[in-house]
Amino acid sequence: MNTASASAPSRRIVSVDALRGFDMFWILGADSIFYAIHELSKNTSAGWLAKPAAFVAEELDHAEWAGFHFYDLIFPLFVFIMGVSTVYSLSRIIEQEGRAAAVRRVLKRGVLIFLFGLIYTGGFMKPWPDIRLMGVLNRTAICYVFGGLIFCYCRPRTMVAIAVSLLLGYWALMAWVPFPDVRPVPGGDSVISKEAGFTSVSQLNLASTNYLHGSYVQGVNLANYLDQKYLPGFKYDGTYDPEGYLSNLPAVVTGLLGIFAGLLLQKTSVPDRKKVAWLLGAGAASAALGWIWNIEFPVIKKIWTSSYVLVAGGYSAMLLGAFYWLVDVQKWQKWCQPFIWIGMNPITLYMTSCFLGGGGFDKLALRFAGGSVKNFLDDHLAPGCGSLLIALIGVALFIWFARFLYQRKIFLRL
Repeated sequence: MNTASASAPSRRIVSVDALRGFDMFWILGADSIFYAIHELSKNTSAGWLAKPAAFVAEELDHAEWAGFHFYDLIFPLFVFIMGVSTVYSLSRIIEQEGRAAAVRRVLKRGVLIFLFGLIYTGGFMKPWPDIRLMGVLNRTAICYVFGGLIFCYCRPRTMVAIAVSLLLGYWALMAWVPFPDVRPVPGGDSVISKEAGFTSVSQLNLASTNYLHGSYVQGVNLANYLDQKYLPGFKYDGTYDPEGYLSNLPAVVTGLLGIFAGLLLQKTSVPDRKKVAWLLGAGAASAALGWIWNIEFPVIKKIWTSSYVLVAGGYSAMLLGAFYWLVDVQKWQKWCQPFIWIGMNPITLYMTSCFLGGGGFDKLALRFAGGSVKNFLDDHLAPGCGSLLIALIGVALFIWFARFLYQRKIFLRL
């Protein structure tokens, strides 16, 4: 008997929509407010603001390589929430239409998300090979398809075994499989990155006879080597892609962790308070295990290391527990209403931001407060005030658009 078909009828978990909206809030441009505050703090007499503003601005940027910032949680949190939603959506389809219908939905939706990913990164606007085949939505699609199929066909214990196998298997591949040292000077201490001047695979020594294993240096590790050697098209980091081939293996586990959380929330036999305790406790244990594993297998988002999966998954579970307690248990929902509006239409808002061009809603905000308005504020109040106003208007615009769609019940369902 399939896990999903044995479950009680699903009810909508508002906290999942709110948490998804919270996640999208940062993706759509809320971080620009804090960047602007950081810049403003450098140009005012409010010196007390400089250090906290600098700290927040740093947390709202990705770690260059090893390490973990708040912004490194945004993408895996979205995949985690997608896993939670998968439990509810596929359970309903399996109960009403059967497993075959659920599989068809998984495959259809996965293909559509992947195509949206190609469009988001430019589609066919540029000639080959300047087309990016792997990106954020593309990885999301891969995680959804494999996670959805595993959910349709496997029991929870089997899913746990698959997750553990993928994490350990990825670590074993990265630690033990040899690959050529592609650096122009093999055995050196240089890293391979755009910032270091490496923008083309032709700059690398792919025919090197100096083999490495267990290397986690930027651009000099098995995952990056496979992209350098075999991934066609445009690569976001010059010679490799942070959403490249091999790191899809552990990324699937991020979605499975969300599925485990969804199965817990779906159980009507478990009291809500106990669900919260499980999410917080399991999340803390996962994050702690990830940081312990970091000693051997560093926490690195750009190659989605197994330790990174555990750290990000743990924080995601704790956030879900907190949101579930506030929104669904305590019924404190007014404070998160904008997040709910956003969380009900994530793909629509994400693609709209893409079609607005570089800067997304901030670019649209320039029509209201750019040019002379921005210059006036910078000249007469303080340098940076104009950018802050633009950022605030940008956030107000995407919140308004989300509310507009929500009130008119316009939801993009792939």
